[in-house]
This record gives sequence, C-alpha cells and structure tokens, in this order.
Amino acid sequence: MLTAPVGRLNYFDILQAQGKYQNQPPFPFVLGAEFAGRIAANSPIPPGCPYKRGDRVFGAAQGSYADKVAANWNQLLPVPKSLTFRQAAGLFVTWPTSYEALTGRAQLKPGEWCLVHAGAGGVGLCAIQIAKALGAKVIATASTPAKREVCTKHGKADHAIDYTKPGWQQEVMKITGGKGVDSLKCIAWKGRALVIGFAAGQIEKLPLNLVLLKNISIVGTHWGAYAKFDKGRQKEVWADLFALLESGSIQPVVYDEQFTLEQVSEALVALEQRKTWGKAILTVREEDGQARL
Repeated sequence: MLTAPVGRLNYFDILQAQGKYQNQPPFPFVLGAEFAGRIAANSPIPPGCPYKRGDRVFGAAQGSYADKVAANWNQLLPVPKSLTFRQAAGLFVTWPTSYEALTGRAQLKPGEWCLVHAGAGGVGLCAIQIAKALGAKVIATASTPAKREVCTKHGKADHAIDYTKPGWQQEVMKITGGKGVDSLKCIAWKGRALVIGFAAGQIEKLPLNLVLLKNISIVGTHWGAYAKFDKGRQKEVWADLFALLESGSIQPVVYDEQFTLEQVSEALVALEQRKTWGKAILTVREEDGQARL
C-alpha cells in the first residue's frame, strides 16, 4: 500500500473512461495507472519485497487517481534521488517504451536522423531526449509555435517543424539533405518506422507498396508484454535509463500547470484537446501533507 502524492495523466485513461481501451477493467473502477509515492507506514511488506515502509517509489497500478494505491511490489521501482515525485510519476511507461523502441527494436545509431511526431507530448519528449543521448540528429513535429519551442528547449531537438503546414515532408527532406528519415511520408531507403501504440484510438493503415519499394522495416514495440516474455530485457532497459538519468543526459519534463484531484475532469479534457505538453500530473496530496480530497 502506498500513499501517492501524484499520479500521471495518460491518454489511455480517457479511453478507459469511455469504455474503448484494450485493457478495460470491470466496473466499478478508479481511473489512473501511473504514480509516485511512499510505501505507507501501515503497509504490509510481503516476503522478498526489496522496499521498506517510507521508501520513495514509482510504478503502475489501476486506480492511481486516489490518495492511496495498492500495487504489487514487482510493479515498483525506486525514485532516483535527483527526481521529485512529479518528475517520477511519469517514468514507468513512456521512458522504457521509447528507449526499447529506439535501441532494442530500431537499433538507432549515432549520427542517424530520427523524426519524432507529436514531439511535445510525453512520449515524444522521451523519444527526443533518448535519441539525442544516443547521438542521433532529431527532427520533431508539433502543431504550434509554443509546442515546437518545447521540443527544442526541453527535448533538445535539432529541428522542430509544423506538421499541419502543407509540404512539411519537403522540409524534412531539405533538412536531411534529401536522404529522408524513418517516417513513412518521407521515409529513407531502408528506413525503420516504429509503432508503439494506438492510444488515440485510430489504427493507421500502412502503404505496403512503399514498404516494398524502399525496403522499409515496420517495427512494433509493446513494452507491457516484456513482463511476460522478456524480463531480462526489462532489467537492462531500466539499468540504462537510470544511468542516463544519473548522468543528466535525460530529464523528465512536467507540464507547468498543476491539476488537483478535484480537477481531474478538467485535466483529462485538456489532455484530450492536446492543450498540454510533456507529462501532465495530477497532485493528490502535498508531500507529507493532507490529501487533496
């Protein structure tokens, strides 16, 4: 049992509320999946658990939009000393997904070009920072000047372009000297296109003729399945991410507007309407303070 000061807002929370998500819990249920907090003072500690009461942890469990969260200890990780709860609350899903997609699946190399769509979002900023840490050159796409600034300021993208502007693909080709990148609309020869989820609810259709003509690799990454099929790789990914966090090569980016538990509906609407950037966080209680209920 944990006291959880903060929870992370995810787009799939909206889909769960609408009954449209692939992992739909039975009614009644509490929304929320990611969180950061402390092991409660009265929490049972099962045999084999490496944590003690009072330890700072982050993780995932259904029902994180709450003052207290029940979670399996194998779904928890220690909060790095340099991070706040607000920074740690969004680590558990997006960072390992982005890291494994770019390193384990796409085998991104130093000096390669990497195009990150929706670069100002939670997953996008993770991907930009990781790609830069790996030595790649990054082009990010975003719809507004403010979000493009987020991509370059917080993500350190080399270029940020407007994907709503007609002909943005030509801009990508110009930036890369005509070589293209690993995105289907401006794909390079032997490019790799990564598919990491369909949280927006729409499943894309792939032009298989383009896959053939340009020798493209379409690569999927379902990070949640690694817990069942590749636990060893899970440990490797987290070891690498903790090393990058400790060195300062990557840094979680938190949306600057704070939402309280009473504002959860407002927060989810803002997320659905793409008004947020980075990781939007729900503050349930102040650290060592009272629950915001």
